[in-house]
Parts: sequence; C-alpha cells; structure tokens
Amino acid sequence: MSGPVGSQGGAGRVALVGARAARGLDEDMPLLVAALQAVGLHPQIVDWDDPQVSWGEYDLALLRSTWDYTDRLIEFRRWLAQVASLTRLHNPYSLVLWNTDKHYLRDLAAQGLPAVASAFIEPDETPRPAIERFLAAQSCAEFVIKPAVGAGSRGARRLGREQLTEAQAHAAGLLAAGRSVLLQPYLQDVDHGGETALLYFGGRFSHAIRKGPLLMRNADPTRALFAPEHITARTPQPAELAVGERVVAALAAERFGGRAPLYARVDLLRDATGAPFVLELELTEPSLFLGFADGAAERFARQVAELVRAG
Repeated sequence: MSGPVGSQGGAGRVALVGARAARGLDEDMPLLVAALQAVGLHPQIVDWDDPQVSWGEYDLALLRSTWDYTDRLIEFRRWLAQVASLTRLHNPYSLVLWNTDKHYLRDLAAQGLPAVASAFIEPDETPRPAIERFLAAQSCAEFVIKPAVGAGSRGARRLGREQLTEAQAHAAGLLAAGRSVLLQPYLQDVDHGGETALLYFGGRFSHAIRKGPLLMRNADPTRALFAPEHITARTPQPAELAVGERVVAALAAERFGGRAPLYARVDLLRDATGAPFVLELELTEPSLFLGFADGAAERFARQVAELVRAG
C-alpha cells in the first residue's frame, strides 16, 4: 500500500485512486494533493488494484489515473462495484460503468446531442462489410478505427478510405481479442485547430485546453499507456460552451438524478462548417489539466470538500 500524503487521522480522508503503471505520469496529482490539503482534507494516493487498501476507511474514493483499466476491464468493473459498496465513489459506479464503453456515444446521439458520427463492429461481426457500410454513409477522406473500450489513443489508427485491407486487418485483430470496434470519420479541422476539451467541476465550467492532433496517417497504434499530447490553454468559442452545457445538463438529468457529476471533461472537434461535435465524454479518469488555468485545482478541491462534508 502506498504511503500517505496527508494526515492519517480524522474525517475527510480521500483516496486518490491511480495505478502503478501511471505513477509519476499524472501531472494533476501534486496540484490536487496540495489543494485538497488546503481545504482541510486528507488525501492519500493509492492504486486501484492494491489488495491491502481498506476502502471503507475513506470518506471518498476519487478516480484519478486508473489508466490501465482498458486492458483489465472485467477486473476493473468488479473492483468498481466493490469500492462503491464500501465508500462513496466518484464519479459514481453507474456513471463510470456507462462511460467506460464508447457505445455511450449512441446514447448521446439518441438524446439529440451533437456527437461525432460513430459506428460499431461487434466481435461476432465480419469487419469488412461493416467498414464498407460505414464509409458508404460518410464522405470523409480519412477515418479512425479504434477499440470501443480504450483510452489515451491506444489501439487507434488513422487511415484513408481506400485502405480497406489495413482497416480490415486492424479491426480483425481487435475483434479477435473480444473487443468491439469503433469507426469515426477523421475531421480534418483537428490538424490545425486541435481538439477543445471543456472541464466542468460540479456542473460548473472551470477551464478549457487545446489538444494538438494525436493520430498521424498510417502510424502504428501507440504501445505506451497513452499517446504524448501537446496541450495549451484555450478560450472556448461560445458554440463550444453551448454544447458542453447541453451535455452536462443531460448527464445530470438522465444519468445522475438531477445532480451534475463531480467532474466531466467534454472533448470537442469541429466539422468543416465549424460546428462543434462531441468526440469523447470523459467521466472516468480524465486528465483535468489543472496546471493550465489559475485556480482550477482549488475549484476542484472545493467541490470535493462539499461532497465529503455533505456526508
């Protein structure tokens, strides 16, 4: 069990849940530890799969950098259920369970929210006909093929629509491992505009960042825990904020009993007309980029403190 970073005694104990593979990689963690301590809480960094952790001793378990869960999904989901029965888990079990599989993009689209066009190939399907149907419905010059359960661009490839053989082979490898496959058009605006990530704490907008393009044409999928990212602060456009507000409001209404989740990151891309679309909705273990906005760590810590003290 990892050592404490705050006091062991008294109320207000918060488990900052990570993974051994992510130690030293979570740039949010030092800022969050300091901010939680400043509001009188007692944070402790622990690994989600450490059998020596007594989860019931914490007032709250806060998912932070459990970035290896995509390769251990069954084990991770079992752990989520266990921890949720012993202490308060945030984000909550049902919300995280829904968010760990990108089939949630279908739910967003069904609610009338602007999500990037997404098609899925399931393990019992033949990949090539499904890819051909997807491309027939899209006018994109390039597309992305990746696992439906994934993070950090692991297993993702960017291909041209003429590269059916390569796409079929990549999809077949994922399907053979029992993984569903996600197909999406590659929106060219990302190459110069990047992604916009909107950060919300307790349903309130905190800050935004720009993520540079991650996928290079024909590049092999990253084998690292996550692909390197080029991050800068960004002032979001009003249209982007409008989409973010709609998504967070829908989450509160449909998934969270009318209350906003403790944290949400809404990743957006723009189409050829400049309209923003949801690429991903990060509710499980997103980087929050606390170092890119003054007061962001403090805002998040205050939201955590409110939950802890509300009991």
